[in-house]
Amino acid sequence: MLMYVYDIKLLNEQTASSENKPHEILEVFIQMFVQKLFKEFQKGIYKEYITEQDNLTTLRGKYLINENLKYNFTKNKIYCEYDEFSQNNELNQFFLYAIKTLIRFAKNKKLLKQCELILDEVDAKSFDINKINIHFNRLNSRYKDSYEFAILLLNKFIPIFENGKKSFAFLFDMNVLFEKFVGKIYKEIDTTTELQNERIFGSLKLRPDIIIKSKNLIIDCKYKVIENDKIASREDRYQMYVYANNYDDIKSTMLLYPKHLDEIDKIIVLGENYKSVELKMRSIDLDFYGGYENYICEIKNRLGRLI
Repeated sequence: MLMYVYDIKLLNEQTASSENKPHEILEVFIQMFVQKLFKEFQKGIYKEYITEQDNLTTLRGKYLINENLKYNFTKNKIYCEYDEFSQNNELNQFFLYAIKTLIRFAKNKKLLKQCELILDEVDAKSFDINKINIHFNRLNSRYKDSYEFAILLLNKFIPIFENGKKSFAFLFDMNVLFEKFVGKIYKEIDTTTELQNERIFGSLKLRPDIIIKSKNLIIDCKYKVIENDKIASREDRYQMYVYANNYDDIKSTMLLYPKHLDEIDKIIVLGENYKSVELKMRSIDLDFYGGYENYICEIKNRLGRLI
């Protein structure tokens, strides 16, 4: 599901090394990131012009009069401002930060250490992942995939405390992952599918997970356990009722759950008369033994049958 949602491509040897070892998914992702980054470094480390100011023995660039009066009391130094074509730029500083963070969790550190050595002229800095915004152009665009992969990895590290010691867990919000996974598949199945289509109705701001316009259907994904003899929670029923009575042409709604023990397959009616809404409750079995391509194909078939 992670690979499909985030367009992560595994090489054959990576797939083989992670087979039957789901607990090592972090190691696989780290090695994928560093292998891609190392290949780009081999093509040439990215450099850009950085404006520098320094005291030099010879004139370089622009002569700074005020700074010379302030800092220089002898005639053997010249305070200059000049452009340096340097690898010590924000993109490489970020990669160094990512490498130093990931190396603490990797079992195989060899390639990470090699990349760290390549960046030996780069200043080590810390970054706020939620605020970083690096501009890409034709000169550094080949690094964009590595950058986005690093952001994905670093965003999923959650600090935990146990016995007075701080460590990290690699976590994904399964509600979000389940929703994105199902939505992306339905987008491929039916091109009329809309995802997270936010609209405002008076004081209401509504954003259903999935709208399949060709089926006049709204689907909301709920990554939770529900027993076969139960119905959806009151909050979930209200949510679907509000969706159906505000979006035009919606004929029915669906709450989709991952299969737990039993298949969930029932229909209930919300409201009455001309404002009544059909609510389907369905479950999708996410379990499948086989390769990645076969898995996606099988889940796509299962989801297709639900609509």
